[in-house]
Amino acid sequence: MTENDPVALQLVQVRKSFGPVVALRSGSLSVSSGSIHALVGENGAGKSTLVKIVAGVYQRDGGDLLLHGESVDFASTAASKDAGIAVIYQEPTLFPDLSVTENIFMGRQPLGTGRRIDRKAMHDEALELFSRLGVHLDPRRLAEGLSIADQQIIEIAKAISLDASVLIMDEPTAALSGVEVERLFAVARSLRDEGRALVFISHRFDEVFALCDQVTVMRDGDYVSTDPIEDTTSAQIVAKMVGREVDDLFPKTPATIGDTVLEVRGLESAGVFHGVDFDVRSGEIVALAGLVGAGRSEIARAVFGIDAYDAGAVTLKGRPVPPRNPRAAVRAGIGFVPEDRRQQGLVTDASVAHNVASVIRRRIARWGLLTTGRETESAAPWAGRLEVKTNALDMHATTMSGGNQQKVVIAKWLATNPALLIIDEPTRGIDIGTKAEVHRLISELAGQGMAILMISSELPEVLGMADRVLVVAEGRITADIDRADATPESVMTAATGSAEVSA
Repeated sequence: MTENDPVALQLVQVRKSFGPVVALRSGSLSVSSGSIHALVGENGAGKSTLVKIVAGVYQRDGGDLLLHGESVDFASTAASKDAGIAVIYQEPTLFPDLSVTENIFMGRQPLGTGRRIDRKAMHDEALELFSRLGVHLDPRRLAEGLSIADQQIIEIAKAISLDASVLIMDEPTAALSGVEVERLFAVARSLRDEGRALVFISHRFDEVFALCDQVTVMRDGDYVSTDPIEDTTSAQIVAKMVGREVDDLFPKTPATIGDTVLEVRGLESAGVFHGVDFDVRSGEIVALAGLVGAGRSEIARAVFGIDAYDAGAVTLKGRPVPPRNPRAAVRAGIGFVPEDRRQQGLVTDASVAHNVASVIRRRIARWGLLTTGRETESAAPWAGRLEVKTNALDMHATTMSGGNQQKVVIAKWLATNPALLIIDEPTRGIDIGTKAEVHRLISELAGQGMAILMISSELPEVLGMADRVLVVAEGRITADIDRADATPESVMTAATGSAEVSA
């Protein structure tokens, strides 16, 4: 990118409110053609609202939106797409029962003789698109079963086929492996070199510095700064994002490790995990680490009773926990914060109070009736403890930032007073300031005697928070490493299955 590159997308002092809630006070962004521009900020900073205004999902209340120097207004997502803007979300929405090619050309299939769909022309163009992107995908295969990475590539191919000049990637790497991230970056760089403008939204600073040319910081709905990537540091960006220094991302509250709370013995699930044995004690944070697909989440889901298992036993405080029975697990004293908070952890079109109170409805109902007032009364202490940033407990969860949604899910399970909290990817897709808050909460809960089983794909989080690290490789626990002995090398060696280590 040079100073002479034309500005493709520009937002100036854009404002947007939802009733009394101000989502954007002064959203500003200027992205040049032939560049990759990072947009960063805490959850709730206004990034998603700004993107949805560009995408035509929302209409701004004020400020200016310019595309290639001309003022524009997008009344719909179709209008934004027609203008040459494409948004690739963290979780693409393809039609699973259609082919890759059909997904790319949905609604604009080329027609041949007799106005029949020219499938060969579609197939050939899809092949050409994938060739330009440097990836190998079979255009004829169904979209069902494709990895998130491949689904994102299809969305990018769709954008190129529409000749999009501006591509916005919203947390595209959150569910990708290292190899998949590198492939996505190679595609992004090739698009930049073609002269397209890219906006890259991420909480992972290593990716921002590896990929982007400039970085814009937002905080609390306001524009803060824009800098060339080579003229700033991660520490400076964090300070601008949160308005303060975040010195301690992994706080550890002193905890007394007590008696065994969870005992798992001989857990087996054909083709998924094998011979799983481990314990979690009160006051202890135990991390399940390993590569994507190793079986970590599947083990946790089986312990909680979501998934079945073929053999083995789970006990909590010496009492058996029935298999395939989440309700029994909750009654026994287990809470479960799932990896996908939107699909599995929340009713997004319900209120914060309703979500927090949902697992304890029977306990707080009176004569079989549960009122909104009772929900709010029961939810308020937990929402307050987690500092959920919402003006009212009757707001719908869908209007909240990712970080606040995660806090609501955690509050819901803390309301059950669990002896064991299973938390899968506790800080996935949330900003660094909220990460520190979630880490502090987990540490405090352990300090108060709760047993914590944490699944995380972020190695710094594992090493920073866990008292013990259980490494899973190909469905087996290949290492049980004490905090003092846990290093990136020891964890990754066990994760690749090249050695077995015991504490």
